[in-house]
Amino acid sequence: MSVNKAILVGRLGKDPETRYTSGGQAVCNFTMATDETYKDRSGERQKRTEWHRIVVWGKQAEIAQQYLRKGSLIFLEGRIQSRQWDDREGQKRTTVEIVANNFRMLGGRGDNAGSGSAAPNISGDAEAHAPSPGAEEAPAPEVSDEDIPF
Repeated sequence: MSVNKAILVGRLGKDPETRYTSGGQAVCNFTMATDETYKDRSGERQKRTEWHRIVVWGKQAEIAQQYLRKGSLIFLEGRIQSRQWDDREGQKRTTVEIVANNFRMLGGRGDNAGSGSAAPNISGDAEAHAPSPGAEEAPAPEVSDEDIPF
């Protein structure tokens, strides 16, 4: 038995870019940063940022394009996948990416930098996400089934 599962919480490094395959399926790409803080040998606090390439397919790709923006804080689940190809000079290239099967927007509306929209918290598995305990935000307007885009 084997397991290939990645769970990330971080912020988008750029706005999502969505394209469509020849068969009409949406595929969305963006980068996501995760941070860790640690103390080095001299006791100084250090911060390290890791960048991840994210790929989202289908309806979730369209939702990501509509609601996510650079700086958005999200929770993401997926699998790690590597791809190889030959570049223009004939060199073999490899990239590692996370193929997401679920994501959720985190934080309040003001936490999603640059979003400016009143998007509800959504996830790829169509569950609503409650804000973190202690998070202060203005009361949200009521959302009905007709407001959700899927």
